[in-house]
Amino acid sequence: MNRPQGFQIVDSTLREGEQYAGVRWTSADRIRIARELDAFGVQYIEMTSPAASPRSAADLTQVARLGLNAKVLTHVRCRIDDAQRAVAAGARGVNLLFGTSPLLRAHSHGRGIDDIIREAREVVVWLQQHGVEIRFSCEDAFRTPLKDLLRIYQAVDGLGVHRVGVADTVGAATPRDVEEVVRAVRKSVFCDIEFHGHNDGGCAIANAHAALESGATHISATVLGLGERNGITALSGLIARIWMTDPVLLRGYRLDRLAALDALVSDRAGVPIPFNACITGPHAFTHKAGLHTKAVLQDPRTYETLDPAVFGREREVLVAHHLCGRHSVAHRAEELGISLTDAEIGAATRELKATADRQPVSDGELDALLLRHASREAVS
Repeated sequence: MNRPQGFQIVDSTLREGEQYAGVRWTSADRIRIARELDAFGVQYIEMTSPAASPRSAADLTQVARLGLNAKVLTHVRCRIDDAQRAVAAGARGVNLLFGTSPLLRAHSHGRGIDDIIREAREVVVWLQQHGVEIRFSCEDAFRTPLKDLLRIYQAVDGLGVHRVGVADTVGAATPRDVEEVVRAVRKSVFCDIEFHGHNDGGCAIANAHAALESGATHISATVLGLGERNGITALSGLIARIWMTDPVLLRGYRLDRLAALDALVSDRAGVPIPFNACITGPHAFTHKAGLHTKAVLQDPRTYETLDPAVFGREREVLVAHHLCGRHSVAHRAEELGISLTDAEIGAATRELKATADRQPVSDGELDALLLRHASREAVS
């Protein structure tokens, strides 16, 4: 695999994220989320097509006028009327899409490959006259025959689009599939390549990373992975994966703002942050088992690939449970300023385990237990 030299994030929380069942952004939500995405450092913010509704058009205009560093895009059908609405609303970039798989060609729009290329040419040429950035995406790319896919990409690349989009629209691809297709596209076009991957098969983050290592320059993601059905590549997961591979690529992003960004979108969407969300999950940096806590207390790198401080998080070592070890008990005693001998730490640990086997133990009860053992030492 090639090591990526750099990449840019196309955040689609305000477009794809809105397609998640139950999500309905208000105008105020869109503005606040857009500002937070910009503060975090994404290069692009993709918004719902202005053809969707009058409010979608008005909100696109409003966000486009905020003066953000991020370029405000909109995602539209490859049609002149949609392109006209996008430009009129003030989008700085227009992301065109066309279903290219045999299934979509037969059941969605009825066009052949020649028709797709002809209509793409008409819309791309019109957009070029209005000075906006242009991406042309093949929807359902991984169920499109590769020869058809490359023919379309080469045609639009020849027209001068800024990038082509490779979309795993139904989450059917594996990382190996992504490597094969993205490498083939990279050899066939001169423009940039954007990858958009759904999570139906549980591979969205892995596929996004495979795309980067195979020549993609842009990755589409959403906060919390929100999107149609099972969603798409989650921003925090993408950041975690890249940090583990090549943290230099994340220079320029305010990583310490990621948890607050996830919390904001969680609140406005009414969707809890998943327990297994990378970096931002409620217990992403929590250690419980005795074997783990002993090592982490000596060197956090033993069981942490990510440094919580980089992301504005704090490490937590759980002690008040039956899986605890003597090292975590001793650490808690030290935090409380309690001096215990090894024998007394052992006795306190045994008592804690026995109690926790019978019933839950609160942190306050744990501290009281340690104080009792300290009192026994003082008496003796």
